[in-house]
Amino acid sequence: MKILVIEDEIQLLKNIKESLEKENFLVETAMGFETAMEKAMVYAYDCILLDIMLPNGSGLDILDGLKKEGKQENVIIISAKDSLDDKLKGLDLGADDYLTKPFHLAELSARIKAVLRRKDLDGSRFMELGNTKLNIENRQFLVDGTPIPLNRKEFDILNYFMLNKSRLVTKNALAEHVWGDNSDQADNFDFVYYQIKNLRKRLLESKSGLEIDSVYGVGYKLIVK
Repeated sequence: MKILVIEDEIQLLKNIKESLEKENFLVETAMGFETAMEKAMVYAYDCILLDIMLPNGSGLDILDGLKKEGKQENVIIISAKDSLDDKLKGLDLGADDYLTKPFHLAELSARIKAVLRRKDLDGSRFMELGNTKLNIENRQFLVDGTPIPLNRKEFDILNYFMLNKSRLVTKNALAEHVWGDNSDQADNFDFVYYQIKNLRKRLLESKSGLEIDSVYGVGYKLIVK
């Protein structure tokens, strides 16, 4: 799961990033309005943590931009502003939740998981496909009830495929979702091919009934055999 944290307080930004990375989230950050707006508009995220008061702009303008572009990211506003008007405006613009500073990092994590369940998984902690089950919170992959070990990238790739089951997933979209900013710096997609190869092997050996089909020159599609 990929998260964008938009926050101008350096220490808080660092604390949030470290806390979420410990829970195996892929975390990208932005401190200023311009950088935040660019990332929010160009890239896709599972959740955006959005501070309202930013240097050179308002987080509400970023939220409004997401709405106008028809983007579907989950957005949680994190702000020191606790007025009812700010909360109502943020929620009216499409925010999924509003968390007032100061807050405990454990509560932030719980709020993130809650909005992800509501939007992507219809409230469930699991995704099921064929004889497999993916436990999002525990990051566990089960085949016929038996846990199958996956590394972090393999789990994130499978999670993204299952969210887009039977749909074509381009190599660019997959790299951006799983590797984040670092994918822009790559000269080729060898790092994607390597993880796909390993994941295919695990799916086959576990008799999962899932198969990753290659669409030549474009990307991949997850199917149930």
